[in-house]
Amino acid sequence: MPQLPTSRLAPWLGGLVLIAAALFAPAAAADYPDRPIRLVVPFPGGGGADTLARLIMPKVGQVLGAAIVIDNRPGAGGNVGAELVARATPDGYTLLYGTNGTHAINQSLYANLRFDPVRDFVPVSRMTLIAAMLFVNPELPVNSVTGLIQYAKTHPGKVNFASAGNGTTSHLAGELFRSMAGIDIVHVPYRGGALAAVDVVGGQVQMMIDVMPNAFPLVKGGRVRGLAVTTAHRFPSAPDYPTIAESGVPGFEVSAWDGIFAPAGTPAAVIDRLNAAIRQALDDREVKESLLAHGAQTVAGTPEAFARHIAAEADKWAKVVRQSGAKID
Repeated sequence: MPQLPTSRLAPWLGGLVLIAAALFAPAAAADYPDRPIRLVVPFPGGGGADTLARLIMPKVGQVLGAAIVIDNRPGAGGNVGAELVARATPDGYTLLYGTNGTHAINQSLYANLRFDPVRDFVPVSRMTLIAAMLFVNPELPVNSVTGLIQYAKTHPGKVNFASAGNGTTSHLAGELFRSMAGIDIVHVPYRGGALAAVDVVGGQVQMMIDVMPNAFPLVKGGRVRGLAVTTAHRFPSAPDYPTIAESGVPGFEVSAWDGIFAPAGTPAAVIDRLNAAIRQALDDREVKESLLAHGAQTVAGTPEAFARHIAAEADKWAKVVRQSGAKID
């Protein structure tokens, strides 16, 4: 029997692949999920991202009717876990708990990022808006943002601000505050927010801007003095604290966020199923209250709305990274 040349076989083979995909993808999506889902959290256990994921995802799993197993894969500011998911099979069974770091900051910060935060992922749903708080060591003789700015201006280069590391949200928020307030403060990077906060408590450094899940327990415990929140409006779980914007730095606004991502190529029906389950979970009263107590507000929406938010955030943080001069090889 004569054989067709490879060049003539290619269109036939391509057509068969498309037909097979059309036949089997809907069935697979209709059965989804029929086994546990792995959620990669690209940060250490016990940190802010891990805490919020463990508050939300059990309810998502309950809605889906499947277990969601959290797999902590920390490293390189979230890049290790993000790359793992970017290379995973796009079937909806390996997902990423992404953040403004993995999908809006790192692409400007890291010189050799081994994944593309846009091309290699499909946004499923945003989940939260996470406030941050500016706090100081109690021995620093200031009680307000205005007082801090005045103190820094009369003591240039004498106030140090801690961060969880170069290029982290706490670092870039501090750089933005320094720039917009017109003050000379010195960045001191740490290997993680917990270590940084310990030294603010101990007085080795004077101030820090960190996310509410980490900062607010220290403030409520009297170990540090909270001055203001970083969101555009006062935060519901800390209504007595003004915003930085209303405290002498007009226009200042910083918030972290998180959401769920799937590898590029994941079927649209699976994305829709996940999105609906996340939105239903975030509408649960107990979930809302638990998140708010940890300094996070629920912000669910469509994949398209999430993609637009990511694009705007990437532009914003690219400017801050350039101004700060931060770069990681």
